[in-house]
Amino acid sequence: MTQNYKNHSRLVTGYHKILGPLLLAGLIGSIVNLVKKIDSGDVYSASLLFLLFICGLLLYWYTRAFPLKAQDRAIRSEENFRYYILTGKPLPEALRMSQIIALRFASDAEFPELVQSAIQNNLSGKAIKESIKLWKEDNYRV
Repeated sequence: MTQNYKNHSRLVTGYHKILGPLLLAGLIGSIVNLVKKIDSGDVYSASLLFLLFICGLLLYWYTRAFPLKAQDRAIRSEENFRYYILTGKPLPEALRMSQIIALRFASDAEFPELVQSAIQNNLSGKAIKESIKLWKEDNYRV
């Protein structure tokens, strides 16, 4: 299938659709358990279970956030290099990271023009992606 604006985002079933909701359900259950145990005075095991789910949610979040930051840095370097090859100048510093990430989908023919438009019109990542005419696929980002 050819990648485009409507199908470019990716959800991993086991991670986003199963693990996330399970952790959230476990956290809610551990809170209910902790509240019920407060009256009996037996809060030690219930509080440990609650802390375990907090740790699990933090791990879930950072397991996704840290690799995305690394990918963002790689994208910035790649797009800076691509812009330099096309124009002989480095990518303008006025661009926000969200704009650079969106611009990676633009073809070489429209990339320099879209960079200028993104800066002049303060375009969001979504607006940049919607204005791309010739979509350049990026199937490596997860």
